[in-house]
Amino acid sequence: MTSTDRRLRGGLLCFLCLPCYSSAIMQQVITPVNAEGRAKLGLKPGDTVRVIQNIVDLKKGKGADKKEKVIKNTRKQAYEGLVIAVKHGTEAGAPFTVRTTLSGVGVEKTFPLYTPMIDSIEIVKRSKVRRSKLYFIREKAAKAVRRQLRNARMLHWKSDETLPPTEEELAAAQAEAAAAEATETAAPVEAAEEAPAAEEKTEEVAAA
Repeated sequence: MTSTDRRLRGGLLCFLCLPCYSSAIMQQVITPVNAEGRAKLGLKPGDTVRVIQNIVDLKKGKGADKKEKVIKNTRKQAYEGLVIAVKHGTEAGAPFTVRTTLSGVGVEKTFPLYTPMIDSIEIVKRSKVRRSKLYFIREKAAKAVRRQLRNARMLHWKSDETLPPTEEELAAAQAEAAAAEATETAAPVEAAEEAPAAEEKTEEVAAA
């Protein structure tokens, strides 16, 4: 029993104690979140956590009365990353920031500790760090990406999208090749027949 409750029972509550009693009542807020459990979790910078989020998707549809209604679908999504900052300890509205890398892009999310939009928080791994804010990881990650880009080579490789020829195309190609060979063999014969005729003309001109 607190001193405020004792004063209330004994009838000794003064006017100056009313704000104290009202603040004590206001601290007992009805919430669907287990505030004590999250406070005892003891999140610290350097922890690798898995946050299960409650995501609400809104979809428009028609009901039985053929009127447009908004349908809410709630799903759970996991977000795992490194805690780089925890502010205001375990106070009401205390946020914590989680950083991760998705598809080569750094992503940071800031969650309120007692928000009902979080289903659960799980500490996967705990590391010992010497700083209360791990903002230097941003620059460190950028340097690592730049180092990888320096070591990378420019390649212009392209996939071969040509389709194999069909039987009809092969037959047409063979026919064209045979016709080309026939024309090539006929051309030297005609050139050989034209050569003696040219020699006879030159002899006639010389005799004249």
